[in-house]
Amino acid sequence: MATSTTYKDESRPFASNTGTRPMNPTSIQMTNVSSEDPRQSANDGVGACGWILVILSYFLVAITFPFSLCVCIKVVQEYERAVILRLGRILPGGAKGPGLFFILPCIDTIIKVDLRTATFNVPPQEVLTRDSVTVSVDAVVYSRVYNPVISVTNVKDTQYATQLLAQTTLRNILGTKSLQEILCDREIIAQSMQGHLDEGTEPWGVKVERVEIKDVRLPQSMQRSMAAEAEASREARAKVIAAEGEQKASRQLKEAADVIAESPIALQLRYLQTLTHISAEKNSTIIFPIPVELLNLVKR
Repeated sequence: MATSTTYKDESRPFASNTGTRPMNPTSIQMTNVSSEDPRQSANDGVGACGWILVILSYFLVAITFPFSLCVCIKVVQEYERAVILRLGRILPGGAKGPGLFFILPCIDTIIKVDLRTATFNVPPQEVLTRDSVTVSVDAVVYSRVYNPVISVTNVKDTQYATQLLAQTTLRNILGTKSLQEILCDREIIAQSMQGHLDEGTEPWGVKVERVEIKDVRLPQSMQRSMAAEAEASREARAKVIAAEGEQKASRQLKEAADVIAESPIALQLRYLQTLTHISAEKNSTIIFPIPVELLNLVKR
């Protein structure tokens, strides 16, 4: 009767002979999957039909020369990289560029990837903050492709995927913040959003370089409430400052009165100084000087 031996049972004798711990089959399988690279398997499994198509393509280029050069020669700019697929497989060496490239008609497909920094606006997001206030926030995201091969094989549209991820990330982060934190800590929110986006777009070959919060829009009722609160606070501070000024002025007047009481001639000098100040201006003011002694007699 035939017996079947599992992968785990086969690994034990090897482990006992070498003195090492037996390896987990699950971890081995995951390692093999993650180490697969489409660039390394470009020429594997093409088969006889694939080689026949390649030979026919070369024959077609030869018989149509030099007209075939218009189709076979491609130009890649300095800011671009080209990912070439032959019969659906990426050619060894990864992305090509910049410069001139020769491709085979009918069996080669060239995909150009722009490496320049792309900018897109995150549409305004209606978010309910932690303190139950509805705000509308929009942002700007700057991103670029750093691995053209991964961006072609792992995601269909890198910019659209990054834009959708930015919208959901913005809503998730702002939902954990209060209104005061959103208004005061924009840089911290932008840095946190950049870290989450960079982590999410790394498997797509995209690098998020910068995130900026553009505008925070509050409801009209909330704006009126905040304006009324700020106005009331300013009025309260103005009244306090005016009261402090009057208090300091009364103290100075009291000190001046004490000085004048000690020297009666000082009041006469102040009187003459006031007359000089009034006469210096061109006006029709009429002044009737009254002696101070007369005022003292009236008081008696």
